[in-house]
Amino acid sequence: MLIDCLNWRVQNEIDDILTKPITPTDVYRAIRNSQLVGTSGNTKEGLPVIAIGAGLSTFDNASINYYVQSHIQMNEYRDRVMLPRATKKYGRYIGTCVKILDMTGLRLSALNQIKLLSAISTIDDLNYPEKTETYYIVNAPYIFSSCWKVVRPLLQERTRKKVRLLSGSGRDELLKIMDYESLPHFCRSEGSGSGSSRHSRNGTALSDCYSLDHPFHQQLYNYIKDQAISVAPTGSVHVDFPEPDAEDVNIAQTIESEFQRIGNQNGVCHELKITGD
Repeated sequence: MLIDCLNWRVQNEIDDILTKPITPTDVYRAIRNSQLVGTSGNTKEGLPVIAIGAGLSTFDNASINYYVQSHIQMNEYRDRVMLPRATKKYGRYIGTCVKILDMTGLRLSALNQIKLLSAISTIDDLNYPEKTETYYIVNAPYIFSSCWKVVRPLLQERTRKKVRLLSGSGRDELLKIMDYESLPHFCRSEGSGSGSSRHSRNGTALSDCYSLDHPFHQQLYNYIKDQAISVAPTGSVHVDFPEPDAEDVNIAQTIESEFQRIGNQNGVCHELKITGD
């Protein structure tokens, strides 16, 4: 696995990916508006808190290569900048993060993005293993809960132990491991779905960790531009997607089948076309 990872990094010039900004800025902003991810702070132990708007991410403003490039750049920035910075600040080695996945807005149409999501998941599994301490799932609608029941038994035990499905916005549980200031905006209100919509993010860039105007994304984007040889528009970086293993393929097929079952059960008759080419 290590040799495969090293070969992937060399063949795709991953060591240089933080010197390749996505330009112009409007393109990067469009990506940030449709690939909802950011960081909201650190846990009490110092682990970075990564927030992901899984339910409301549409991945429809750019090509698959742009989204994969952006995802890898955030992984590399986390490993090269965020984790060493946290290690220095908290006075102990910090090599992992926690991720909070907001499922607000999850619909059957999410199946359209399963190819892209599978590619990103495979890249993480094979090239950035064991970087996430815990996955917290919040604001989960019925469609997620139904899929989780059939997917959970397929996961390896070490993965199952990392996933925690919280009630509602998860605020009370998350406050046990982080201060209020580190809660993502979608976890700051009580109840299910409170404050979760990307159209009701308290109206400020500081509270919306997904926004390009949030300090995290400003720091990340400026860091990449500062490292860049050129900031002229060059198109997306093409990265080869590793072949998913049999377990990942089985999980993706199970999710697809469950989505189709729910769609048929609810009388959804339109065809769900797998996109991402």
